[in-house]
Amino acid sequence: MVSATSPQPQAIVTGASSGIGLYTTAALIKRGWRVVMAVRDPAKGERAINELGLERRSVMVLPLDLSDLRCVRAFGQAIATGSAPLDALVCNAAVYMPTLKAPLFSPQGYELTMATNHFGHFLLMQLLLDKLAEDGRGQGSSGVQKRLVVLGTVTANSKELGGKIPIPAPADLGDLSGFAAGFKAPITMANGKNFKPGKAYKDSKLCNMITVAELHRRFHGEKGVTFASLYPGCVADTPLFRHSFKVFQKVFPWFQKNVTGGYVSQPLAGERVADVVSGEPFSTSGVHWSWGNRQQRNGQQFIQELSQQGRDPALAQRLWDLSSQLVAEPR
Repeated sequence: MVSATSPQPQAIVTGASSGIGLYTTAALIKRGWRVVMAVRDPAKGERAINELGLERRSVMVLPLDLSDLRCVRAFGQAIATGSAPLDALVCNAAVYMPTLKAPLFSPQGYELTMATNHFGHFLLMQLLLDKLAEDGRGQGSSGVQKRLVVLGTVTANSKELGGKIPIPAPADLGDLSGFAAGFKAPITMANGKNFKPGKAYKDSKLCNMITVAELHRRFHGEKGVTFASLYPGCVADTPLFRHSFKVFQKVFPWFQKNVTGGYVSQPLAGERVADVVSGEPFSTSGVHWSWGNRQQRNGQQFIQELSQQGRDPALAQRLWDLSSQLVAEPR
């Protein structure tokens, strides 16, 4: 909990109008934080504040469409040049559209899932990193440790059972030939192969987790910011699944609650994300936190090993370089 005598720390949470992002916002406010809800639909964000009864003086809603790099750039530059402090950036927003028959594209012409989940967040991180670490010590005036936290997923990590399921295919970036070729139609996958909407989500989340590891390697020592990703458990009824088949939306939560034991509620997931943002036990940088595939009462967090691709520094450097080229402002 933040000390009553310290200035109120501030976090940005993307995708905060519903699901894990909304409950992360609520959990951080309860811990004494102020939260900027970065959302695609500000009106929806305002309704969520009212429905959850969040303390108005501790929350602000700002528009951010992560699929549009122009919007990301405008948002990031406004925050970076503003006077308000930034103590944490929580990259939570994501789209998952497993029933698509053909790819959708961002305003810049990139496959929409990768554009939203990875490129948008990657650019936002670059724009806000100096703001996050502006005192150079990794600790803000509020006394909290500066942190950048990214939501990962078990389905993108082949070290875990959920990441081995071959439906439609496991996460696999290959040698990033799709990125290297410019990632414009007809190229829609990072590895340059045929479009698979479910795999596009897994690949984008693997990119997220690899980016955290690369941020740690490049900047933790220099800037003192703590970088981490996490899997809070299977939030089987999150709005992330709104584009799935209706029968899946009904059966999946029941299956996770009664068969696998992996189910985690949205409020509990929000509390876990807030713990990674603000808790002393989560001060290790460059790691992926998990509570496991089966939930136990009073279960504790642990550092989960990532897949071979997730741990490959050469692939991480190539991902960083190619992503930087793809999100660069047109000349």
